[in-house]
Amino acid sequence: MSRVWPLNCAQRGVAVSLSILCVACLWWASSAQAATDRDTGHRPLIVFAAASLKNAMDDVARAFEASHPGADLRTSYAGSSTLARQIQGGAPADIYLSANQQWMNQLGESGLIDTASRYDLLGNSLVLIAPKKSQAAIRLDKHVDLLASLGPDNYLAMANTDAVPAGIYGRNALTWLGAWRGLQGHIAQAEDVRGALALVSRGESPLGVVYSSDAVADHGVRVVDTFPAASHKPIVYPVARVADSHNPQDDVFLAFLRGDQARQIFTRWGFIIVTGQ
Repeated sequence: MSRVWPLNCAQRGVAVSLSILCVACLWWASSAQAATDRDTGHRPLIVFAAASLKNAMDDVARAFEASHPGADLRTSYAGSSTLARQIQGGAPADIYLSANQQWMNQLGESGLIDTASRYDLLGNSLVLIAPKKSQAAIRLDKHVDLLASLGPDNYLAMANTDAVPAGIYGRNALTWLGAWRGLQGHIAQAEDVRGALALVSRGESPLGVVYSSDAVADHGVRVVDTFPAASHKPIVYPVARVADSHNPQDDVFLAFLRGDQARQIFTRWGFIIVTGQ
């Protein structure tokens, strides 16, 4: 079984309870704020974005507000699965930007996004990382022995391999390489890809699987090798308006994401611009 790092079972129970309580409190606060905003006529644009987008989207948000006087953009980051479930539960959101097609498809099938507004915005690649000072040299070829590189007492840092896109891509890539089975019991699963990145950056895990854009965002890690493109499905970030949103800024922001200014920011942070959009 994969291990959730670095908490033991008792700590995990407390952490999960606290996490649920925090989400509930944040949701309540968000709903209360939304009610106040409606009463005062203030309409902030609430964007739910995959955790791997944080650095780039922070810059995009600043650029959007600077170029659109009066705009008020608020961004919430988490794993794509967590955000999708919050939307399913009625959390206030105007725009959803996922790190894979699956969660966007599920929301679309439930009628929770405006499918006419949906388009593919970005692409990414999957990489194996190590702490900056690590001397690890690994080629991600078929039947690579990652366990030997980890050592018997260490763990490969990954996002949740059952629900989070980066973790799912990583599991598929490792299976394709023939390395997944041998790593069982030596995987530290984080809540999202930024959690996996942090484990490696802090030196708590000697190796990790993240997006190439994550490696760009953290100077505490270096890329050891890039997973072959054939080892996993194409990594695509779709974006769409949430179906029950009627925010007048929706279409303006969706258009801004396609513009040159936003594209330059995404490229600087290591993302690939999807052509033909």
